[in-house]
Amino acid sequence: MTILSHDIIIAIDGYASSGKSTLAKDLAAELQYRYIDTGAMYRAVTLFALRHHYLQPDGTINNLNEHLPEIHIDFRLINGKNHTFLNEKSVETEIRSMEISNLVSTVSSLDYVRAFLVEQQRTLGPSK
Repeated sequence: MTILSHDIIIAIDGYASSGKSTLAKDLAAELQYRYIDTGAMYRAVTLFALRHHYLQPDGTINNLNEHLPEIHIDFRLINGKNHTFLNEKSVETEIRSMEISNLVSTVSSLDYVRAFLVEQQRTLGPSK
């Protein structure tokens, strides 16, 4: 049996602020693996919702659940760094803005968003 590098998933668990993300990013870059940044996924959904006016600057959310199927998030390694793509466009800079940081907790608290992203994360895992 041949194991291909894209068939391997490495998960790192530990205490908050123990360096899990830093270790995961460095390891993924070194091994040329895809790093799935779940926090970036929530930020990308927040950006999508804000751009399409499903999320208001005051945190009010309207009809986002109906539009989740329009969202596709992916990660690509570019020059040794992980980049988040939302619907085929790099949004790495935009999702790190203060505006998104201030609103992401509102979006990430929604059960339907969490369920949607878990399904997207599964598609980013190993090939069947």
